Amino acid sequence: MNRNEETVLCAASAYTKQFYLNPEFEGLPEQVRDELKILCVLYTEDVGGVLVMKFDEEGSLQLETSSDEGDLLYDEIGSVLKIRQIQNTKADLLESLEMYYKTFF
Repeated sequence: MNRNEETVLCAASAYTKQFYLNPEFEGLPEQVRDELKILCVLYTEDVGGVLVMKFDEEGSLQLETSSDEGDLLYDEIGSVLKIRQIQNTKADLLESLEMYYKTFF
């Protein structure tokens, strides 16, 4: 794996009603995979749009959101607040995922 690129961990879309987990992370415990799925799906149900969780070149986990142009239902302010809430309430999970990535990738 080339560490000069970002690596997607998982993503969810309110548009397609789908969740994606990168197959390279199938080695994560089932409980962690389930928690990621719940976190991403609930985010897209609450705010709309697309949420992508990915590791940057340094191994830091980034939460990025986007929406289709003209999506009037996407809550941009709610998006920022929800990301902050996730970063606060799931800090241990996010730190553990970063450690996992830095160790195994």
